[in-house]
Order: sequence, then structure tokens, then C-alpha cells
Amino acid sequence: MYKLLRTVLFLFDAEKVHYFSMSALKFLCRFPFLKNLITRALTPKNQSPFTIFNLQFPNRVGLGAGFDKNALYLNELSLLGFGFVEIGTITPKPQDGNPKPRLFRLKKDKALINRMGFNNDGAEIIAKRLEAWRASQAAKKDKSLNPMLIGGNLGKNKITANEDAWQDYGYCFNKLYNVVDYFVVNVSSPNTAGLRELQDKEMLRKILMHLQSLNGENKPLLLKIAPDLSTEQTDDVIDLCMEIKLHGLIVANTTISRSGLKTSDAEVVKIGAGGLSGNPLMEANTNMLSYIFQKTRGNIPIIASGGIFNGADAEKKFASGASLVQVWTGFIYEGPSIVKNICRQLPNQITNQPIK
Repeated sequence: MYKLLRTVLFLFDAEKVHYFSMSALKFLCRFPFLKNLITRALTPKNQSPFTIFNLQFPNRVGLGAGFDKNALYLNELSLLGFGFVEIGTITPKPQDGNPKPRLFRLKKDKALINRMGFNNDGAEIIAKRLEAWRASQAAKKDKSLNPMLIGGNLGKNKITANEDAWQDYGYCFNKLYNVVDYFVVNVSSPNTAGLRELQDKEMLRKILMHLQSLNGENKPLLLKIAPDLSTEQTDDVIDLCMEIKLHGLIVANTTISRSGLKTSDAEVVKIGAGGLSGNPLMEANTNMLSYIFQKTRGNIPIIASGGIFNGADAEKKFASGASLVQVWTGFIYEGPSIVKNICRQLPNQITNQPIK
């Protein structure tokens, strides 16, 4: 059924369809009968809680940052079975992001190109929204289900100079500290000019050390890296993570590469700049995941991202060293049953033990 609906939705602007679809789901969930029907139909039947970072995840499948930037759809996403949702990327001040159109489908490749540019409502508004959501969750009578966990993906405002970026990350960290379960430092989006320069070892050290100094209760702090890093740059990231005892990595963000696409060069050129996500990232991101897992002997937990559409894709990530997986583009192409399908298709036992 979703394939037919997707055919219709894909006739329209990708960003408008995104908000239309989620608003429609939000409307349907206002009716208890429909809400219960959606929950019964899409909640994974065989999910197994998984503990890492001293947090218990209802299952290992999450939704990556950028989908619910402003924490507007958490109730609806929880009904779709996600074990965790990463909100953001969040900046200190609200910003509009890059000019539209800025989200494009590459249907032949089961991929997306986006150049959103950290459009969000700002840390203060989002923190208040999360506080209200947590209060509503605490008031629920049914405590039988493990709650969906929330990650906060942190960035800097476009107008902030790179040498001052550490202040932006620190501001967001403090604002969101009591309303998220873990943090992700995003220095790897290709859609904010100069942002990836923050992956330089010394600039990154300044940001991460500052956040660690603020992290009184040792809340999980992860770093999201670009798939376009060289081996030398990846080794620098690994060394820094081990040095400052970072809790984990997300491997990896979107890519600026356009190699190997089925979509015509003319169409890709017409779309222009932006980060590529989806099926074309599967091999490269998994290779990077495997390299980091082996290099660290499994001592840095990894959330895998890039090219995950089904249980077989997720299993490859777990076999390569991932502890958790995130979907985004796969959710767009596979529809609201993606979490249920992945959980159903995964083997009962998932092993990714550190290499001895």
C-alpha cells in the first residue's frame, strides 16, 4: 500500500511532502481508534531492549537527525516503533537554513540530496518543547512499554565564526541537558559553509573538551563524522575520541561524493550542492564503520547510519561493529513499517564483540 502512496507523494516537492505527511499522521493520531490501529500495526512484535551508554533502548533501530528537527512529531514517531529519535540539528539561535528548494529525490538510486542548512527553531524553544513532551510521557498511565529515547544533535549558527563554535555547542548542550538522553556533536554536515573544518583535530578537541567539562553527570556524548574523511583524518578522530574518552561515534553523515550514481549527470548537476544520503552510502559507510571498529578493537560504541532500508542492511552494520542503527532516507522510501520490518528480519541474537 505504501508503494502506491509513495508514487503519489513523490510527484510533489520533497520538503513539502515531508511536512504534509507528518502533519497528516499527527491529525490521524488525534482519534483514539486510529491511534490504536497504527500502534498495533506498526509496533515491532519481537523487539528486544538493548542497553548501552547506561541507557536502555526499546530496540536498536532509531531515526537520524534532520527528520524531526524541532521535536514536533515525537508522539507520532514513538507509535511507529522507533527505539530512539535524534532531534536537530539544533543551534543556539533560530535560523531559516538555506534557500528552497533544498531537498531532492534520486529515485533511481533510492537516495536523497539535501542542503537544508540547520533550519531549526533554536535551542531555547526546542528545549521547552521537549520538557513539555517529557512531562506528558511521565503523566501516562501505561508504563508497560520502554520509552523511546531522545538524542540531541548539536550544531552552530551559520553566522558564528569557527573559532567561536565551541561556545555555540556549549550553549545548546546546557539548554538541552535535562531534556535529552544523549548528545551528538555534528561537525560533519556539508550544508553549512566551513563546518567540516571543525573536524580538524585541534578545533574538534576544543569543542569536545569544553562539552566534557560541562558534562557533570557524564551524559553520553557522541560525535557524528563525515564519510569523506581520509584514513589519516579518521585516525585523528579515533585518537581524539580515545584520549578524551568520548562515549561513541555515529558513522556516518551524508557525503559530497556523486560517484557511481544511476541518476544522470545532468540531473545531478541541476540539483547542485548538498549531502547525498541513502543506498549509495551503504558500502562506503559500512567500510568506514568496520575500519573504526577494528582500529579501536570495539572499544568505541558506534551508531551506524547510511543506506539502511531493511533487516539485511541493518545486519551488515551490526556484523561490521555497530551497536545501534539509524534510518532516514530508508524511512522515506520504505515507509512507516520500516522499524517493524527491520526488527522482524533481524536474527534473535546479534553479535559484534570487540576484536581481541
